[in-house]
Amino acid sequence: MNWNGWTLERIVILFVSLAYLMMWVQVGLFHYRQNFHHKAMWSPILVSPLLFCSGIVLTFYNAAWTTNLFIAMLIVGAIVGLVGFYLHWRGVGVRVGGYALRNFLIGPPVVLPLMFTAVSGLGLLAVFW
Repeated sequence: MNWNGWTLERIVILFVSLAYLMMWVQVGLFHYRQNFHHKAMWSPILVSPLLFCSGIVLTFYNAAWTTNLFIAMLIVGAIVGLVGFYLHWRGVGVRVGGYALRNFLIGPPVVLPLMFTAVSGLGLLAVFW
């Protein structure tokens, strides 16, 4: 593959797409471990592969509709991450002892949903810059 002709935007979109594929695996393992006890746990599992596919399509086929699809999916991804942050934060708080440090260490990972949102922000930055 000749990377010399690729713009930075295209490379970042490819990176964002692959990041969502990797996050899909990690989030899937974490939520599977918790038996998907809350229905919202399915949202990143369903959204991540769609973000990956739409980003890959945009990387190799740059058309207006692929760009708009990717932008819409990134917005959905950012919202899913923010909702996940709220649910994870609340999940730490309902544990015995509340917001004690040990509950942040053993409870739901509070930062992981923010990474979901941050990667969406990076994708939006690449598209609109």
